[in-house]
Amino acid sequence: AFACPATRARHAGRMERFPIDSDALASLGYDPARRVLEVEFTSGRIYQYFGVPPREVQHLVDAPSRGGYFSRCVRDRYPFEVVH
Repeated sequence: AFACPATRARHAGRMERFPIDSDALASLGYDPARRVLEVEFTSGRIYQYFGVPPREVQHLVDAPSRGGYFSRCVRDRYPFEVVH
């Protein structure tokens, strides 16, 4: 099961994220109760994706190419909003 510091809900109005090794993605956060995935890109932009199931987040974290997996399986498949 997906277990990381980012599974804690919100902290000071922002979701806690943890850094990941990726050329495209800088950090990830996930709120399983709300099924919200927060993604910080290496550009500094932050997006939240809604309705993302825990198994999808686990697949993203486990993927050999996290940026590639994100592009194929998350981006354009879930509603999102720009946070920053």
